Amino acid sequence: MFSDEKKERLRKLVKNPSSPYNQGHSDSNDVEVSRPGEETQALESTSHTIQGDLEQAKLDLTRERKLNHDLQSELSGAKDYSLSLESSMRSLYARINTLESDYRTQSQAFADSEQRTEDAIKQVAEANNKLRIEESLRRTLHNQVQELKGSIRVFCRVRLLLQTDPVNGAASINFPDSQGNSKLEVLGPEEKNSLGTVRSKTYAFTFDHVFHSKSQNADVFEEISQFIQSALDGYNVCIFCYGQTGAGKTYTMSSEDGMIPRAVHQIYDTTQALEEKGWKYSMEGSFIEVYNENINDLLGKADDLDKKKHEIRHDMKKCKTNITGITTVRLDSPTRVESTLRQATTNRSVAATKANERSSRSHSVFILKLTGDNHITGEKSEGTLNLVDLAGSERLSDNCSTGERLKETQNINKSLSCLGDVIGALGQGKEGGH
Repeated sequence: MFSDEKKERLRKLVKNPSSPYNQGHSDSNDVEVSRPGEETQALESTSHTIQGDLEQAKLDLTRERKLNHDLQSELSGAKDYSLSLESSMRSLYARINTLESDYRTQSQAFADSEQRTEDAIKQVAEANNKLRIEESLRRTLHNQVQELKGSIRVFCRVRLLLQTDPVNGAASINFPDSQGNSKLEVLGPEEKNSLGTVRSKTYAFTFDHVFHSKSQNADVFEEISQFIQSALDGYNVCIFCYGQTGAGKTYTMSSEDGMIPRAVHQIYDTTQALEEKGWKYSMEGSFIEVYNENINDLLGKADDLDKKKHEIRHDMKKCKTNITGITTVRLDSPTRVESTLRQATTNRSVAATKANERSSRSHSVFILKLTGDNHITGEKSEGTLNLVDLAGSERLSDNCSTGERLKETQNINKSLSCLGDVIGALGQGKEGGH
């Protein structure tokens, strides 16, 4: 691109050929003739250069305009984005304000909840304290009720006929017609008197409770379960199962759903419930039999039966009765009790007599000692539960026993007679009568 100065000089040169510049060069005609052509070429070159520069300027202008347009578009987008950010910021500020309000509300609610929790904990503590007081009162009242009902109670259970029983061997029995009536009537055989009148003599018996022949072990245990509770409360409880041979005593006491397994399960359930009130119990068990006036340890070695001597000793000061040399096991679960019963059943003396195909020939006694300690109130309790499966009573004239079996029968009947004397003395309230 020519500068303005060159353009001006060129213009003067064309208009004034007689200028000093032209005159100083007139000596050579060849040069003078050729100068206008050179100038024209120079002008054309300059023109082309100017046009190129112009085109480049146009391209630069177009580029600048496009860049300007792009910048304006970006600026517009930035403005829109800025507006969007401002809107988002306003929304976030509103959200923050809402969250702060919710936080204050929740903080207050949490404080209120914490206060209610503290109040509830205090109320629970007060309720637990009242429960402990009520539990002590319940123990006292429960055992007062048991004493009012009688320290000795007799229940009667009639068993169903077995396939091995004589067809005409069933007794005619009139069962009580209501829960409050515990009178049982047994009809004797028909007899003809001197006047020729046929009559049946009625034998009436009154018990504390009568169980029908269709009653289950669960029905029996429901009635004696209150005695189990007394043992947990620190009392000494003794439950006998008495009857003639084959009456179902062992089934009632030691079957899978008998009194011994049910008693143990109730004890475990009750002790677990009492833990909330501060009670902790420990249980120890022993199992003995009395066979031919000798005491055998059913949890000891089978080889020691009828060989190892055991004695009954009574401490008058502590009012405790112990048996020397017997095995005592800690019963920490119902499973442990079940295994203990199986061991005792294996060792127990069982023999066949004419009166009963599988007659138990010995008295068995399951002794369960219950020791409780309340770490909150400081109370302590120590009770003993004796569950006794007595040997079957038989008439010597009926069972046709001889030799060793005759001796067994005599000892069984003798011990049952002595037991009757003891119960009679206790029923009459005679101190030391037993």
